[in-house]
Amino acid sequence: MVLEKLSNSLKDTLKKIARAVFVDERLVDELVKDIQRALLAADVDVKLVFDTTNSIKKRALKETPPKEINQKEYLIRIVYEELVKFLGEEKSEIKISKKPFKIMFIGLYGSGKTTSIGKIAKYYLKKGYKVASLGLDVHRPAAMDQLEQVSKKVKIPYFIDKKEKDPLKIYKKYENDFKKFDIILIDTSGRDALSKDLIKEITDLNKKIKPEENLLVISADIGQAAHNQAKAFHDAGTITGIIVTKLVGTAKGGGSLTACSVTGSKIKFVGIGEKIEDLEEFNPKGFVSRLLGMGDLEALLEKTKEAITEEQAKDLGKRFLKGEFNFIDLYEQMEAMSKMGPLSKIVELIPGFGSLNLPKEALQVQEDKLKRWKFALQSMTKEELENPDILDSNRIQRISKGSGVTASEVRDLIKQYKQSKKLIKLMKGSEGEQDITKLMKKFKGKIPKGFKL
Repeated sequence: MVLEKLSNSLKDTLKKIARAVFVDERLVDELVKDIQRALLAADVDVKLVFDTTNSIKKRALKETPPKEINQKEYLIRIVYEELVKFLGEEKSEIKISKKPFKIMFIGLYGSGKTTSIGKIAKYYLKKGYKVASLGLDVHRPAAMDQLEQVSKKVKIPYFIDKKEKDPLKIYKKYENDFKKFDIILIDTSGRDALSKDLIKEITDLNKKIKPEENLLVISADIGQAAHNQAKAFHDAGTITGIIVTKLVGTAKGGGSLTACSVTGSKIKFVGIGEKIEDLEEFNPKGFVSRLLGMGDLEALLEKTKEAITEEQAKDLGKRFLKGEFNFIDLYEQMEAMSKMGPLSKIVELIPGFGSLNLPKEALQVQEDKLKRWKFALQSMTKEELENPDILDSNRIQRISKGSGVTASEVRDLIKQYKQSKKLIKLMKGSEGEQDITKLMKKFKGKIPKGFKL
């Protein structure tokens, strides 16, 4: 999980609020100290930590909760709002406004520029844009080769010249070809450290190319040092946004996220894993909601759209309401889930689930189980898939032998199907729908979606 230690610390703090009998100054002081420790451990700038926690304390002790929520719920809302504020508050989207839309990537060696180009290419390909890459890193020997490999991996055209050492000449050479594409992703040179030469080269390229976006790529594992990088490039007037990479597996991510936001340059994307799909638009509200175990419905819906079409979702929904739920529907659900990514990442997005602190091992076991269930389903006949109730011991043994899945696992699958069907029957009908509507109205406007005291 992204910033797992910080997330667990913050979730423990919120549980302390939930267990409290009432809210008083002592509880607020304890809460503030817990948040300070958690943020400092995540390498967040000291001044920013104290500014944020002082604001939480001041609001908690002075503000009166609205009539519809109690003090504990309002205290949680204050924590949520203040954390969102220091991470940039609002999402800063890139709007593709012209053709070709040029995005230039800048940063030091090892920051993940070229890998980020592959991820962003994949991101925009899914949205239906025609994307190509351009290599202008003429200093690092393997840079052109790496861009070529990444571009081939995501299946986009690439423009490189391994012999030319003047990046502006390379740009001019291919300039007319760019008109065929919606988006051009431009790789530029890096350095081991910030230098006048690097700033000058980027500035010269910026004047000639006039990209619509200049994205600074910063690795999360450098912590507070990200502040100096972001500020130097920002002061040179060359960046419009930031990509934070390598957020998974580092305890210093809080430093890079907050250091970037205080420079005035908004974070556009965050890298949340090593795979080419592991990239998200940075949404401070959703990000904080996830950290606090409240889920991220917007990100979940975005992933769902990629996995299943609106028409398929509507059709499946109608079948559920009619009670027409069979193994084919179950298989389609599993297929959609596998497209959405690892179960551990999906669980983070579901409101309420993130606060359960489910062990990784349990999620891994469940993911492996889903894979084996798919093998079993693939070994069934059309009749068995459409009518699972006909499965007897002889059929189970045949399916087990054909799929390499144990008979016990096939029975577990049948049990899961029956439980799902029973749940759908309970939800079916106007009374169930009314109950859901009442529940949504009850929580609307109170605390961030999905968090339950």
